[in-house]
Amino acid sequence: MRPLPQLLGLAVLALFQAPVMAQTSYPLMLDNCGVEVMLDAAPQRVVTIKSTATEMLLALGLEGRIVGVGFQDGPAPEPWTAAAAALPILSDKLPSQEVVLEAEPDFVYGGWESNFAADGAGERATLATLGVATYVSPAACRSIKPAKLTFNEVFAEIDEMGTIFDATPAAEALIAEQRAALATVTPDTRGLTALWYSSGTKAPYVGAGSGAPQMMLEALGLENIMAEVDEGWVAASWEAVVDANPDVIVLVDAVWNSADQKKKLLAENPITSQLDAVVNQRYLILPFPASEAGVRNVGATVDMAAQLSGLSVTP
Repeated sequence: MRPLPQLLGLAVLALFQAPVMAQTSYPLMLDNCGVEVMLDAAPQRVVTIKSTATEMLLALGLEGRIVGVGFQDGPAPEPWTAAAAALPILSDKLPSQEVVLEAEPDFVYGGWESNFAADGAGERATLATLGVATYVSPAACRSIKPAKLTFNEVFAEIDEMGTIFDATPAAEALIAEQRAALATVTPDTRGLTALWYSSGTKAPYVGAGSGAPQMMLEALGLENIMAEVDEGWVAASWEAVVDANPDVIVLVDAVWNSADQKKKLLAENPITSQLDAVVNQRYLILPFPASEAGVRNVGATVDMAAQLSGLSVTP
């Protein structure tokens, strides 16, 4: 047995050799969508608007900071289902400024920049004067057009949330986990084309060339028929879809416009019913909240890669 002084010396040495977890220094100043955000401390009372914002904080283990949610796009998946179900719902749609302020937040996290409007959750400048900091998912900025989305930008938002909430270790662990999962995706090599069908009936609203749909399609090895349009999503026409005749159609499964409803429309619409992908039921399906930039993109890509590998198709 080593003498006590030697044991103490080893303990002290181990202490100094242990990794130092990064901590956020406050006050913290950020530039978010062209808006200066100042935080004197880590937010403690947070309102989240849109599922992407809520699920980001759930993934970081910060559900205890959330005092209200609004405009959720669907139930959260495991392992966050129970935590999400216990959160106070401020509104099924976009909550008003009055409703948001009743929750006494010190931080409002919005999935869309348009959430922050006078007839919505409140303008960002107005909320700031009331002592409420605000943050928009960077991929959803509109006042400043974001660059083409990549998974690195998604990971950067996770990292920034870790900094804001003084939760850097949790953010780093989540990013490492997602990088490892993404590395398991092998891009398809068959040269297949794809339509990302998000919503719409008379005219389709589809994934274009600079947002989350394009990011995921590229990871899957699929060529987006709307890739040349420099937008996240765009209103297209069924005629353009028919002309492109995509090999695969990605169906976004939303509460208000399900994948089954989309399949029915495509099969019954004379102009789309003869598409190869429709005739042969070559569909990939993902839930709506996973179709926007956030913590579910990697999981959705892994899942769609598995779906794609099971499709028999000759381009």
